[in-house]
Amino acid sequence: MTANTTRAPASADLADLVATLRHHHAAGRTRSYEWRIRQLDGIARFCEEREDDIASALGADLGRPPFDAWFGDIASTMGEVNFAKRHLKRWMRPQRQRVPLTQLPGSARVQYEPLGVVLVIGPWNYPIYLSLSPLVAAVAAGNCVVLKPSELAPATSRLLADALPHYLDPDAVRVVEGDGIVTQDLLSLGFDHAFFTGGTEIGRKIMTGAAATLTPVTLELGGKSPVIVTEDADLAVAARRIAWVKTMNSGQTCIAPDYVLVHESVRDELVVHLKTAITDIVADRPEGLRIVNDRQFARLSGYLAATKADVVLGGVSDADALRMQPTILVDPDPDEPAMTEEIFGPILPVVSYDSIDNAIAFVNGRPKPLAMYVFSSTRAVTDRLVDAIPAGGAVVNHVALHCLVPTLPFGGVGASGMGAYHGEWGFQALSHRKAVLVKTIRPDLKIVYPPYSDRAKALMRKLF
Repeated sequence: MTANTTRAPASADLADLVATLRHHHAAGRTRSYEWRIRQLDGIARFCEEREDDIASALGADLGRPPFDAWFGDIASTMGEVNFAKRHLKRWMRPQRQRVPLTQLPGSARVQYEPLGVVLVIGPWNYPIYLSLSPLVAAVAAGNCVVLKPSELAPATSRLLADALPHYLDPDAVRVVEGDGIVTQDLLSLGFDHAFFTGGTEIGRKIMTGAAATLTPVTLELGGKSPVIVTEDADLAVAARRIAWVKTMNSGQTCIAPDYVLVHESVRDELVVHLKTAITDIVADRPEGLRIVNDRQFARLSGYLAATKADVVLGGVSDADALRMQPTILVDPDPDEPAMTEEIFGPILPVVSYDSIDNAIAFVNGRPKPLAMYVFSSTRAVTDRLVDAIPAGGAVVNHVALHCLVPTLPFGGVGASGMGAYHGEWGFQALSHRKAVLVKTIRPDLKIVYPPYSDRAKALMRKLF
């Protein structure tokens, strides 16, 4: 296939592009199982054949080491692709449904149809995985797609624009580069679905832009995902798992632990374990962890400048190199920026609580998070916390790994997002569930047609 790339096009060019995709979709070629499998195979080949290029781009954009690039973006994408390939035929099969006695003789089914043309707007923090994973769902569902990578990860955006047309059907999947203005121009054209991954504030703008054309949206946002550690938790294991995900990608992960709520009786011991775990994990990066750009660095530095907490680890940063050491804040003020805004960086507040009721009240007094994590050895306690705290997802005795389970829906609730995907959930989110009822010609009971006699009315009241 030849490359077919669009970079920062004019509004008229965007309109032509979307019209072309609509025409292509209307021709029906994307509906077949064979076409969908070819696109999934193409995404897999891109990840396999261009691993070095992907790692290089992620290194340039995010300072990410090659193995971390593989783990965070390639392995996770391949997991989605392989799961979809194994199950796609079953997902596409119409689902028979029961009909009530009043509809007999007759049969019913739900069949899954492509929505049409889908817009996927990718983020900068995992710019391969969080662009290609929604793309997997979109092509598995038989849609044409416009993929808009983040301009804040320019090397990765350029790689996707240049390389993907060699692996996917360039008449059905197009990559458009550009900034937020390009995104709004695209939204103004109207799509059959828009899928956005990013921050809550930008998510509001996406939803506003989509509303004018009644474009349905899936918003994968963020929020302050808490970790609750009870007094009977294995503190060493909890600390290692929290530290691992908190330092991954410099904390720039939507489901990273945002803050820790720990029972007051084990707070100091947990802090010791956290200091040890973080120090061990970043021992090969004494210069600190890379922050994506000046704006994000200044925001994070502002949190440190404003904190009233005890800084027990880190707190050192280098603005010229955009590097920040992982930092632990013990007992910050609940109203300071680090506790009211999503951190999205290597800063970890630790707050103590004295009862499960107060821990629940603390979390529920804030917007609903994308995820919540519980470390405890008591099943009744973990069940209570999971049940009592609304969140997009929950993990018990680990952090963030629900994202890698394709049988689980991944998505937010409230300010942390709307809609869910991964695996079959993504296929369904980007498909139309068409209800189909099939009736026979005979019998054709005249009693159901007007004008109605009193006897007919009485009978119909019983039947319907």
